Parts: sequence; C-alpha cells; structure tokens
Amino acid sequence: MASSRRSLAGCLLLVFLFLGSLQNAHAFPAFARKYGLRCSACHVAWPVLNDFGWRFKDNGYQLMNDRDSPIWQNPAYWPVTFRITPNWHRDSTNKVAIDTASGPDTGEAKVTSHGFDLSGLDILSGGTLEKNLSFLLVPSADETGAFHFESVWVRFDNLAKSPWLNVRVGKFELDNFISEKRILSLSGNGGGYQLYHFEPPGDSNFSAQLGDNQLGAEWMGHSYDDHTRVSAALISSNDGNVDLVNANTYSGYFSASQAFDVGGLGLQRIGAYAFVGQAPTYSLTSGGIPVPGSSLGDKSFHREGVWGDFYLSKLDVAWYYQHGWDSAYFGTASTPLTGLPTGARSPSWNGAFFEPHYTVNPQLIFFGRGEFVRMSQQALPGNKSDFGDISAYTIGARWYPIMNARDGFAVHSEYSWITQNGTAPDGGNLTSGTLFFGFDFDF
Repeated sequence: MASSRRSLAGCLLLVFLFLGSLQNAHAFPAFARKYGLRCSACHVAWPVLNDFGWRFKDNGYQLMNDRDSPIWQNPAYWPVTFRITPNWHRDSTNKVAIDTASGPDTGEAKVTSHGFDLSGLDILSGGTLEKNLSFLLVPSADETGAFHFESVWVRFDNLAKSPWLNVRVGKFELDNFISEKRILSLSGNGGGYQLYHFEPPGDSNFSAQLGDNQLGAEWMGHSYDDHTRVSAALISSNDGNVDLVNANTYSGYFSASQAFDVGGLGLQRIGAYAFVGQAPTYSLTSGGIPVPGSSLGDKSFHREGVWGDFYLSKLDVAWYYQHGWDSAYFGTASTPLTGLPTGARSPSWNGAFFEPHYTVNPQLIFFGRGEFVRMSQQALPGNKSDFGDISAYTIGARWYPIMNARDGFAVHSEYSWITQNGTAPDGGNLTSGTLFFGFDFDF
C-alpha cells in the first residue's frame, strides 16, 4: 500500500512539473462571465485573491464603473457557481478508543481508512442587486447532502460616495484578511486553521470561532487603493447558529490593516484584530430541555493578535499570531449555579501559523503550513502544562489545467498531520494524518 501511494504521488508530481509551464489562466467563473476578465486579474491562484481581487471584493464586487449595475449585464449571465471536490483520501489516527471482550471503551487501537469520497457542495451566488448594493448567498451542503446557509448577506457600499462607509448585515465571514474560506488546503486535517477554531480540552465556549461565519452587522471602510482597511462588527454570540441559540449576548470583532509597496517585491500587508465578547453558560430548562431564548450566566472571552502577508516575487508567506483567553467558567464547563472547581483558573494560550505559497505560474502553486498552539495557563492546576497543545503541518500542490470564463478545474494533492498533547484515550498524544488527492472544480 505504501509503495502504491509513493507511485501515485510521484506520477502526480511529474504531471505537475510537465504541465505547469502552461500560462493561460482565467478568472473565477461567475465574475469572469460578468466582466470578461481573466482569473489572473483577481487571483494569485484560485481561490487566493491578489491585490486587485481584494479591491474588487471590498468595492462590493464592482469595478466602480457604469456597468456595475445589473441592468448592464448580459441577459444570459447567471451569477451562480457550483463547487464540489470528488477525492480519494487515506486517514490514520494512532489511538482510538475501542470496545474489547471485557466491555466498552476499555481498549484502544490505531485506525486507518482509505477510499473514494466526496466533499460537500457549495452553491455560490453573489454580485450586485443594484449599483453599490452587493450580496452573497451560499447554500452549502455537507457530503451527505444536508443543507445549511453558509453565507447570507447584503451590503450597502460606498454610502455618501465614500469607500469608508460600507455596511453589511446578515451571516458573513469576519473581516479576516487571511481567510479560511479561501484556504488552499482541503483535507480533513488541513482544510482549516486550527487556531481559528481552537478550544482547550474541556472548554465549553463555542462562540469564539474565527473561522465560522457569524450573524450580525458590520461597518467596513477602506482607502481608494484599498491599502488601508478597517472594520468593526457586532455579532450574536452563537457561532452563526440560527433561532437565537445563546440569545441575548453579543460579541465584537475589530480589525485594521495597512499595505505598503516594496518596489519589485510587491505589496506587503500587516494587520491586527480583536475578538471580544460574552456568552452564556447555561439556560433555563423545561422537562430537562433548554428553553429557547433563556440563556443566562454570561461570562467573558477574548482573542487578539497580529498577522502579515509578505510577497517575495513568486513566494508569499502569510503568518498569524493569536492570544486567547476564556473565563474559568468556560474552561471548566461550569456555571454560576454549580460554582467553580477548587483551584479553577481562566485558561489562556498563544498560537501562530506560517503558510508559504510558491506560485510557479497561475496554473501551478505549491503550498505548506506549520501551525502551533501552546497553552500558557490551564483551567485546572492538576493538568499538565502542555495539555491540549497542538502542532499541525500541511504540504500540497494544486495544478489548474482549466480556468476560463465558464469553469475552473484543479488537480489537488495534499498531506497533513496533526498532534494534540494529552487527548488520546490513554492520556497520551493523539496524532492523525491525511493523504488526499482530489479534483476541485466549479462551474
């Protein structure tokens, strides 16, 4: 099996190297069909945006000319894109709790699985309802076909004819320049940033997920060249869930960034952010079932940090740092009714990742990532100082044989692995790895 995997990886690498010299590349289909632009106008390599792509997005999916209004669109234009990724993957976890002859959950074993599979499906519809009135609607299904709304928002752009006045309402991605929605990696282990979703083991606060779309309202402003960007959002502390889960509590997300041009090296950008708020720790119940809208016991949390995105010709490196803190009530999954365990403290941690991309040309890109989360204070003094620490790594490549105004197609290969200290059934380190090959296409 190992020999077969090495042969398959070697064949794909040869295909990448042989065909990577093809230079013809075009844009993301929906907006390419609208404006007749090449993909390389907005993308370093789909789905990663370049500077022009960010300006287009921040301007409300507009080029800021008279033809931004839908009345100028070709009647045949349909602003919808479908994206799905059929794939083959192999997953391995070193320690999984299993049943034995003496009873349930009394043993552990290494579990490895592999086979052909599907990703979920994204249906993306976005653009302008009228000049300076933009929208995005993304019904999204998991791999079983169960749908939810990933994004649903409307934005009032350039109010008072100023790029500093843009207001968005609905369910949207937080204004994070290093976007998880535009991540290159796709595998189960590597397809998201660990730091954007980190919760210390035993922590009950699910509200501070930087990688999840949130429900609320946002003000965003930027300079005419988009080099200076600022935003502030007020969101419900419910991780984007509907029906007022965690009702009556709110959080704020604030970000600012500045770009500067370094001659032939390209545009560099640095930024900072803060995510602060409160969330409830319990609800009233009726017959043991939580009563909707009765969330109580609000406690605080915050995440803050800095990031950068640096370009050195064909090589760009994104880096990200975060400090996180949760109330001791979240850290110990306690409530004001139950009180805190003896010696309970507020858990805190520091994390960072580094993500280099090497763009051979618009049709071939290699990528990697190293990600590290380290606990600085445990919620319970009896826990080991490194309990819950994460180390994660990803390497991969994407080749785009087709990118035009009708569709995009990428051949994707990736290997990712992750280790978390102390979370295996026996109290040891839990390690899992994924080898992934797939066809990522949208049309």
